[in-house]
Amino acid sequence: MTNTGRRYPPEFRQRLIELVRGGQRPEELSREFEPSAQAIRNWVARADREEKQAIQPTAERERELVEAKEEIRRLREERAILREMLKVAAAWFARERPADSEDDDPLPWRIPE
Repeated sequence: MTNTGRRYPPEFRQRLIELVRGGQRPEELSREFEPSAQAIRNWVARADREEKQAIQPTAERERELVEAKEEIRRLREERAILREMLKVAAAWFARERPADSEDDDPLPWRIPE
């Protein structure tokens, strides 16, 4: 009967995980060391998940950064277009104002109060 629930030091587990990743089979390690092959496979699987989770936030931040840079570029283009539109509108309103206008208001298109 196997000793269920036995705790192994993290360094021991990490060493067995490295050996499996180095090419040794969990069955071989189980014969040489005490933990079962399934326990070793579980440790490797858990380590893989933890490493993937540690990498994920970095990849997610990178994706968000790319999206933010794209939005900044788009907003700058839109701002440039709006500035050009304002220049054209200002020129159009300046031409529409009569030269001999008695009103000293530089903005004749204001709505009367």
